[in-house]
Amino acid sequence: MYFYGTTGVNKNGNLEIGGVDAIELTQSFGTPLYVYDVALMRERAQGFKRAFEEQNIKAQVAYASKAFSTIAMIQLAEEEGLSLDVVSGGELYTAVAAGFPVERIHFHGNNKSRDELEMALDNRIGCIVVDNFFELELLNTICLEKKASVNILLRVTPGIEAHTHDYILTGQEDSKFGFDLQNGQAEEALKMALHFEYLEVLGLHCHIGSQIFETTGFLLAAQKIVEKMDVWKKKLSFEAKVLNLGGGFGIRYTKEDEPRPPSQYVSEIIREVKILTEQFSLEMPEIWIEPGRSLVGDAGITLYQVGSSKEVPGVRKYLAVDGGMSDNIRPALYQAKYEAVLANKPLDKPNETVSIAGKCCESGDMLIWDLPLPEAGEKDILAVFCTGAYGYSMSNNYNRIPRPAVVFVENGKAALVVKRESYEDLIRYDIPLK
Repeated sequence: MYFYGTTGVNKNGNLEIGGVDAIELTQSFGTPLYVYDVALMRERAQGFKRAFEEQNIKAQVAYASKAFSTIAMIQLAEEEGLSLDVVSGGELYTAVAAGFPVERIHFHGNNKSRDELEMALDNRIGCIVVDNFFELELLNTICLEKKASVNILLRVTPGIEAHTHDYILTGQEDSKFGFDLQNGQAEEALKMALHFEYLEVLGLHCHIGSQIFETTGFLLAAQKIVEKMDVWKKKLSFEAKVLNLGGGFGIRYTKEDEPRPPSQYVSEIIREVKILTEQFSLEMPEIWIEPGRSLVGDAGITLYQVGSSKEVPGVRKYLAVDGGMSDNIRPALYQAKYEAVLANKPLDKPNETVSIAGKCCESGDMLIWDLPLPEAGEKDILAVFCTGAYGYSMSNNYNRIPRPAVVFVENGKAALVVKRESYEDLIRYDIPLK
């Protein structure tokens, strides 16, 4: 079993995270329970930042908070000197409530409402990533009304799509996001934006995919964008000050995954952008990236209590836990794969293969298929690794199941950062018939 960060086995033979016994965590905070290894999140953040600093490159590393957004997480991002990527009014509100420096907030999204854009302007955030012509015109209208200036990036689709080890090069990207780089949309948007009095166009943004292990896609995207930057400098007298190449850096969910360290992604991106800008006699732009999953994904572990079991002779043994698709919908949505151990006997040799079922009333509520485990019974604690990204943020109340608590652990101490929902919370906004 591969343990992540500060995770290991303590003298009691139990799984330990951040110097805290996992079994003691469940006794104090209940199950299901999201547990985050703070030291590992800090290490990931510092790794990305250090890679730019060592090469003396102007940059912003913006945490993509859609992966996991809570006040405590935003405060941690601030402690590590990160910028912040938000994609909704709710994420922006959370960031402001956390006291995050507004000048380091970037607002994304393909359908920002008037209210959301006004919130962004009223809070004087650092940058809005404009996604389409409707938003460009709406933002200009609001800026005129408020006589408020704002920095923007234009999101472009460079015709590169990348996931895991694969990348696809297409003539025209079929995506709900961004201005197409190849068919003239991006140039038309740039012309419009440059003529709007209150919009300051800092540069360009793209995002090519998720869970990416290779750098080829990033380098091809940079090549296509810098080529256009050269055209637009000559044609429109526009030189981008910022090139944002997005996120999507992969993590290890199972032994099949082989992610690269942050420094390798960054160093190859820097090298390519340097070569391209020198080739076209352009100024080296400030490079922005947006890691989300790669900062928090493998720092998160979900702890469950084992409940019922069912054996289908000659077919399969099901082992049920007290959570499921209500706290981790990724297996049901994406067939996502995970590794797990029994937290109270993590080093015991597996003697059976089981499939981990959630408690939701859906046949598709399966967390892990065919997991080797030592014999497990009621009240054993199952620890599922690498659930830090998109577990809590996509959690839901299906079957009226309350959302779990969230705990941060560091240096032998545990801090509750999100309370467990109660049944009373579930009906808080219900209005009875009169």
